[in-house]
Amino acid sequence: MEPVTLTTDRLLLRAVGPEDTDAVYAAAQDPDIQRWTTIPSPYLPEHARGFTQELVPDGWAQGSMFTFGIFLAGGELAGMLGLTMRGPGVAEVGFWAAKEHRGRGYVTEATLTSCRWIFTALGVDRVEWRAEVGNHASRAVAERAGFTVEGTLRSALNNKGIRRDSWVGSLLPSDLGLPSAAPYLPARGQ
Repeated sequence: MEPVTLTTDRLLLRAVGPEDTDAVYAAAQDPDIQRWTTIPSPYLPEHARGFTQELVPDGWAQGSMFTFGIFLAGGELAGMLGLTMRGPGVAEVGFWAAKEHRGRGYVTEATLTSCRWIFTALGVDRVEWRAEVGNHASRAVAERAGFTVEGTLRSALNNKGIRRDSWVGSLLPSDLGLPSAAPYLPARGQ
């Protein structure tokens, strides 16, 4: 699949490439990004090169991971967002915001925009969000984007060789007023 570009009033979401390697590397030096995500730590220039020149284009080409750089109107990298296919009709969203751009709603806006795209363009019926328990910033973004936090999964994440508990949540097309690709029959209350 060829990469797509999505826009909002404030943002441009596009696949990152070699021209973005230095910006990705600089943003990923933030200790909070290294702490709460599964990127390598320390994050070296070769990690950024592998990400922008191999991982991102390969994910798009294979239809397995759709990674968007979150760019401001002036071209500055504000964050990163990826939608990884986890099975038929299910994707998982992951994101981070550059330190200087946190608290402005950019990642929430990018999450909503990319989820609308994957629901309508690819027929995905469920986007999952997961974050290590304690990552309140990630949870706040997910909740502002309309995700329903469904619970805590024990030992569900492996972050740099350490098993950690994870929050999990979901967003369905119906949460955004969109139709589902497949019928959905929710469980009845007991």
